[in-house]
Amino acid sequence: MLRVVPRALRLPRPWRLFRARGCASDGAAGSPEIQVRALAGPDQGISEILMNRPRARNALGNVLVSELLDALAWLREERQVRVLIFRSGVKGVFCAAFPAPTIAAMDGFALGGGLELALACDLRVAASSAVMGLIETTRGLLPGAGGTQRLPRCLGVALAKELIFTGRRLSGEQAHSLGLVNHAVAQNEEGDAAYHRARDLAREILPQAPIAVRLGKVAIDRGIEVDIASGMAIEGICYAQNIPTRDRLEGMAAFREKRPPRFVGE
Repeated sequence: MLRVVPRALRLPRPWRLFRARGCASDGAAGSPEIQVRALAGPDQGISEILMNRPRARNALGNVLVSELLDALAWLREERQVRVLIFRSGVKGVFCAAFPAPTIAAMDGFALGGGLELALACDLRVAASSAVMGLIETTRGLLPGAGGTQRLPRCLGVALAKELIFTGRRLSGEQAHSLGLVNHAVAQNEEGDAAYHRARDLAREILPQAPIAVRLGKVAIDRGIEVDIASGMAIEGICYAQNIPTRDRLEGMAAFREKRPPRFVGE
């Protein structure tokens, strides 16, 4: 559950608010630009980060980035967080290293820094009508926030260069056909179809052993940066760390006893 916040800050839904010190927020009604909540019931273990900077269409300004870093630092210490969903509180806009799996729900525009934030997530879900692209070259700039490093890993060097050099915009369907997003879904009347698909995807991850999932993420993220021999060594280290966990023993016992495992993250 969320930490207790002052009654004056509580919203109808259990969002935790973050404020950047010494900065004026661009969020609705002066509210913080980053809000966090933990889901309950069958979705316990899933947390959401809501980006809420409507006047700037969730552009990555100093306040949003500062609040986002604070939120991630807080969530990193919350052991019950198994999956983290990034979503937008601004209709028609998405935005824009966390140990647990992260999912970007892209229901609207994700241009420049917005797509760079989505690329930093492990998985991406987009509405078919979403629009995305690294458009910095059309503004006399080049992608930052690791965009020039992450896009080639998703698409390959030649295609990544083409998209960055041209500043081309892609729909959700086009991005899915290229492998830039994991899933593309038809948009609904509420404008949050990608969020609902991202939540379904999070539910698939939720029952799995959280330590094994996190170590799998480390093995992939670190292994892809090095040669195959070093990558195999990293995988071996992660595997060895998982062997003594209670969850690994529980998984083996559940398999022998032909029952669903009950993982506790230890």
